Amino acid sequence: MFHRQRPQTTLSRFAVLIGLIPAGTLALLAQPARIVGPIANSERFLALGHVHPKARPEYDRGRVAPALEIPSVALTFAPSESQQSELDRLLSDQQDPSSANYHHWITPEEYGLRFGISEADLATLTAWLQSQGLTVESSARARNWIVISGSAAQVESAFGTEIHQYVVDGETHFANATEPSLPVALRSVVKNIRGLHDFRMKPASRRFKAQSHAFEPDYKSSGGNNYLSPGDLAIIYNIAPLYRAGIDGSGQKLVIAGQTQVTLTNLQQFRTRFALPANDPQLILAANSRDPGVQSGDVDEANLDLEWSGAVAQKASIIYVYANDVMQSVQYAIDQNLAPVISTSYGSCEPETPSSDIQTFRTWAKQANSQGITWFSASGDAGAADCNDTHANGLAVDVPASIPEVTGVGGTEFTEGSGQYWNAAASANGTSVLSYIPEKVWNDSISDGQPAASGGGPSAVFSKPAWQTGPGVPDDNARHVPDVSLAASADHDGYLVYTGGKLQVFGGTSVPAPSFAGLAVLINQYLVVNGKQSTAGLGNINPTLYSLAQSAPAAFHDITSGDNSVTVHCGRGAGNCSSGPLGFSAGIGYDQATGLGSVDAFTLASAWSGAPVAAPAPSAALSFVSNAITAKSTDVILLIATVTDSSGNTPSGTVVFSAGAVLGSSALIGSGGKATATLEVSGAQLLQSSGAVTATYTGSGSPAGTSAMIAITIQQSSVVGGTPSITSLANAASFAQAFAPGALLSVFGTSLAPSVQSAGSIPLPATMGGVSATIDGVPAPLSYLSPTQINLQIPYETAVKASAVLRINNNGQIASRTLAIAAAGPGIFTGQNSVVVPNASAARGQLISLYVTGGGAVTPQLATGTTPASSTAVSALPAPTQAASVTIGGVTAPIQFIGNSPGLVGVLQINVQVPTQAVLGSQAVVVTIGRVASASARLTVN
Repeated sequence: MFHRQRPQTTLSRFAVLIGLIPAGTLALLAQPARIVGPIANSERFLALGHVHPKARPEYDRGRVAPALEIPSVALTFAPSESQQSELDRLLSDQQDPSSANYHHWITPEEYGLRFGISEADLATLTAWLQSQGLTVESSARARNWIVISGSAAQVESAFGTEIHQYVVDGETHFANATEPSLPVALRSVVKNIRGLHDFRMKPASRRFKAQSHAFEPDYKSSGGNNYLSPGDLAIIYNIAPLYRAGIDGSGQKLVIAGQTQVTLTNLQQFRTRFALPANDPQLILAANSRDPGVQSGDVDEANLDLEWSGAVAQKASIIYVYANDVMQSVQYAIDQNLAPVISTSYGSCEPETPSSDIQTFRTWAKQANSQGITWFSASGDAGAADCNDTHANGLAVDVPASIPEVTGVGGTEFTEGSGQYWNAAASANGTSVLSYIPEKVWNDSISDGQPAASGGGPSAVFSKPAWQTGPGVPDDNARHVPDVSLAASADHDGYLVYTGGKLQVFGGTSVPAPSFAGLAVLINQYLVVNGKQSTAGLGNINPTLYSLAQSAPAAFHDITSGDNSVTVHCGRGAGNCSSGPLGFSAGIGYDQATGLGSVDAFTLASAWSGAPVAAPAPSAALSFVSNAITAKSTDVILLIATVTDSSGNTPSGTVVFSAGAVLGSSALIGSGGKATATLEVSGAQLLQSSGAVTATYTGSGSPAGTSAMIAITIQQSSVVGGTPSITSLANAASFAQAFAPGALLSVFGTSLAPSVQSAGSIPLPATMGGVSATIDGVPAPLSYLSPTQINLQIPYETAVKASAVLRINNNGQIASRTLAIAAAGPGIFTGQNSVVVPNASAARGQLISLYVTGGGAVTPQLATGTTPASSTAVSALPAPTQAASVTIGGVTAPIQFIGNSPGLVGVLQINVQVPTQAVLGSQAVVVTIGRVASASARLTVN
């Protein structure tokens, strides 16, 4: 079952190269020797940055036994200045479409010839190590590292340090107590030494805290939670169209790096249960490591990574490389060039990682990129304070995710609100989701009682790469993480994982990392299949991701709500630490909690090469309803056709409505796998027909000619009232000319309706008394009618534009008018003399409520004409996607809550505290949303 690969010997590898590269070329590529003269142990230099931050005096239990074996000590070799400059130039060219080196990847041997040390230096160094009594275990194909082992006494002597035992958090470790030293003759060659300690990285996964098996067989808990199956992820992130196009990972490879043995039983159960094709991974023990056996703290992570990377890249060859230390697995996978994608779900915070280790990891990452390898890593689960302990408090990010040549993957959390996104029961393959679900930053820290949030923030080690630009990217010189995100909450809604022989629920950023790695495999396959490149490999995808976020924003779901703040408790003696919450809020564009956001996989794959993916047309269902089955000839009738694609790909095209003759057509509008077309007709148009009305769908997403029929009975009647006329429009709260999606609108005129009538229930009706309204063809629900005034809600679907068309239909008679729709147009509800309601006066420091319409788009999304359910948690109530602020008398009033409250259609409730420094007396109250300020209202401060 377990296959151990050994690298070729230096001699045999070089013999292979001689057969492939012309002799003249070899002469040009040969590196000069940099070790000059004898290696004198008496003349040494200190190699700084090698003491582990947790190897602290208070944990020191004294020197280890001299005979203790120290395995897998890796010496990383430094490229010369000219080699480093050439390597950086190559990495830039490989991502530049105008360069001859664009996506021209090199092999480990080519890397060694260009950027490794010379064969002579390798031989000299090997001889010196052996002279110290150390055993050479393996060396890199790229001639940029060598792995040795020996006793503690031999290691101490060779590297001029002491190896001590440390007990940290109940775990026993060995580590060097002082900085190592090396002979001066090796200064230009040896960059870092790794393996003088055995502190290992921790997995970034979270088990569902209320673990239960009540989700069988429909994957729902008794508390109403839903759990994610592979089919759910394919719909939510629009991966399904790629599968229909045959883009399923066939012929591709992906490496999962781990630090434990695994058995295949759990993986096989997972794939069988969720109807995935049988596809056992290849298991490889890294040749530069000792066998770790089964590690109880790591096996769940390994099963999770293998199952979910394969759940996305369903037919790819998954290679599981394991070692005693996960980073040895990465080192080996890169050296052996095993696959064009590597995923790690492990990390450590930068302040608690030796700087020499961080430098070493970046060396590996650059080599990986030059070979076409894309490396994904979880951004961490402790929010913006990644260390999550008393030794290194404050803001911190996770490494290796913070390395510029690595793609850091963060976490989001679904915010269903009152929307219906799940079927009552799961399908045979475990799929129950209906469409994409709105997202916010993953942060369950309060409910979990400990930090549990998307890792992210500025690196304290790496400067900002040239490609990290765009809206929202902080204007500083730091590398920021994460780069992208996917769902990560174990609580809402967690991923199903077979481990320990049973189905369990997990979350954390260690699930998005292998899932996104699977997406990269699919993009690799698409580019090869469609002739965009001859071999798989994307290298460092970060430059392309940040470019596409601006040129193809539809490929990303911009996460604009939530934060990754966690509470920090400073330990005794902790420097640069302030107890309290630390973190970053989501915002428009890039943010330090979710990066560029989550993705629409189909759109991302299409945009990557600038050409659409040729996905086979899916089978979509057409449903057809009307607001009236029996109507008068003077009534307004709404014909509503909905096209739903169960795969999650949103249908597009046109629906034609006919009743004997064509009545008209309407374009589909929608998202998340569902789109609707609405046509407004009069009863008179149907009077001469048999009452049979047909809707025919002629667009993408279903075979041409898909149709459905309904029957409407029409009775002859006389026209009610005169010809309607619109004289003016106003924001229903402020009566100003401020209109936005979702806002309440007052329409004034004559003959607008036959009588006075009010909506009696929610959702608001699309028609009352034969009267209806549309804005740009989308029904606008009605709350109040009279001959001179109509109150309605502007549909949330209405686009921001200078000239939207409002149409009022009074029993077949039409009036129309244009209006400008802005992203926000706040208006405060007031009483007489513009006094705010319900609080006309308030004391300093008092909490009051304001009611506003015109806040624009909200998240989570809310259907037009509805309000959140009364059972909706306060934290889940829809809130404006744009920033809001309130001033009272020109002084900022702290907002305690803002959101759509149950029972009030189109109305935001804002709870604010009257500033303690507010001037007494009648003061102006102004609400600003986005960059739009409301007309002022009045509040008496007393």
